[in-house]
Amino acid sequence: MRLEGKKVIQLVSKDFEDLELWYPVLRLQEEGATVHLVGEKAGEEHPGKYGVPATADYAFEDINPADYDGILVPGGWSPDKLRRYDKVIEMVQHMDNERKPIGQICHAGWVLISANILKGRKVTSTPGIKDDMMNAGAEWFDEAVVQDEHIVSARRPPDLPPYAKAFADLLADES
Repeated sequence: MRLEGKKVIQLVSKDFEDLELWYPVLRLQEEGATVHLVGEKAGEEHPGKYGVPATADYAFEDINPADYDGILVPGGWSPDKLRRYDKVIEMVQHMDNERKPIGQICHAGWVLISANILKGRKVTSTPGIKDDMMNAGAEWFDEAVVQDEHIVSARRPPDLPPYAKAFADLLADES
């Protein structure tokens, strides 16, 4: 279990894209990682876009990002909500400053934009926010997965297998 002992934050809020949240969580857990769902309130249930719920293990305020090895930001409409929380922005900025793995898929790029960490970075996203990503200073590619140092990005659900693998590989390489 190459990810045993690794801890990852999976951000959650209403209207996340169901597969984009659950697929990476299950993939990392299969390799031994501990993944905590972190939302506005501990114990709060969040409905996914297609009805699969996710319950927050912890509230944003309850965790210290320094205790974690990486962070995942789901797609769907939840990134537009997540980026409005100062604590979420602080978590993403902490991970960036520490060069810890940051995973973002689809619309999750909005959170990284709000965290102001994309200038000069190579990324992908859903084509719908391509202009947003580029206006934030990123170099955008229409590829399934783009990894630039500790940031792993993907476009949409069909890209989940290579995205989750790239994130797991990066997390395994962290010392």
